[in-house]
Amino acid sequence: MSQMGCGYGKVMPEGSKVGYVSVVRSLVAFTRVDRDETEKKPEKRKMFWFGANTKNREQKERRLSQNMRDTGHRLKTKTYKDKFDPRVTARYDIKALIGRGSFSRVVRVEHKGTHQPFAIKMMEVEFPEGREVCTTELTVLKRVSHPNIVHMVEVFQFPHRVYMVLELATGGELLDRVVSKGHFTERDATKAIKMVLAAISYLHSLGITHRDLKPENLLYYHPGSNSRLLVTDFGLAIDSTSVDTSWSLRTTCGTAEYMAPEMVQRKPYWSAVDLWAMGVISFIVLSGSMPFEDDSRTKLYRAIMRGKYSYSGDPWPCVSNLAKDFISGLLRVDPSSRLTAEQAQQHPWVASEAATSSCTNLHRPISHNLRQRASRDSSRCHSGGGGHGSARGRRERRIHLKVCNTRYLIQVNKG
Repeated sequence: MSQMGCGYGKVMPEGSKVGYVSVVRSLVAFTRVDRDETEKKPEKRKMFWFGANTKNREQKERRLSQNMRDTGHRLKTKTYKDKFDPRVTARYDIKALIGRGSFSRVVRVEHKGTHQPFAIKMMEVEFPEGREVCTTELTVLKRVSHPNIVHMVEVFQFPHRVYMVLELATGGELLDRVVSKGHFTERDATKAIKMVLAAISYLHSLGITHRDLKPENLLYYHPGSNSRLLVTDFGLAIDSTSVDTSWSLRTTCGTAEYMAPEMVQRKPYWSAVDLWAMGVISFIVLSGSMPFEDDSRTKLYRAIMRGKYSYSGDPWPCVSNLAKDFISGLLRVDPSSRLTAEQAQQHPWVASEAATSSCTNLHRPISHNLRQRASRDSSRCHSGGGGHGSARGRRERRIHLKVCNTRYLIQVNKG
């Protein structure tokens, strides 16, 4: 799930009303039998609890526990449903909360007429901050139409809330797919990267810069192996046709590890920042590790500005030189020498889908590196450190610097 707004994360399971009723009936029947056995044959009650039927009892307890959680989930869903405008719920059934952001909530819904699933992003626009984020995303989504960009079906606009009906992506995040496959090669990597580059090239042709590209904002449309990969979360995007930017900006925004050197230095920048982020993403997809990472934000920024990274450790010895050349072409400090989206698409490694690369399975070292990183992040969270590399740190200390007319909106939670 995206952290800047609300992405389309894992769909929470719905409770089954039929299942819940059957468990309650079983428990009622169990209670009656138990009472009868107590009155007639006391020994058998003890046998029931501690004898051969213990397994049945444990299964029923687990079922009850699960249905209690499902009931709680339904109550939470009802709470969010109550917040929806009746004109929205007249067309869509609210099913489950998917995610949340600073100014938004995303829920899974079903169209009442077609029963087709969608996601609705409910955005609070009562305050200037939320209104700015919403306006940005709406401006972009109304303009774009591409198979690798999340599609907005319709929008409901009211004074205090805006409801965007979007494609529902149920295939999980990019890195989730890498880990779950069990077998992952350079060719698999190029298939994903190719789809993202197609979306970026399209956006840049329209004068739109995403500014927050990262694996969490790249979601598969469905769990199948032939699924489209979608670019999502346009809350930080900038449209040069609707904003007087002279196609260069100075605002620092996005997620620190993916920021380009010119953005870190607050120099004028343009769409090339998306290609730097694409270089970082490609590095992660092929190795499970970050090219630039440090608990100290100052040291992280210095590393980014120097553009110093290395292809050391597993699985880099097994990765082709062509793949490394592709990444190096994106992670160039000078934005004018960085590959454009079109050039990246034409790079031999991408264009040939790594046809000349080895078919070495990179899954084990990639998964190992991702697990190690997750473990470090978890340790920081439990120790209260909340380093910027941790999930909590990225959420709490992330910089949200946006252009709001002539003002800079700054939200920095230092923890």
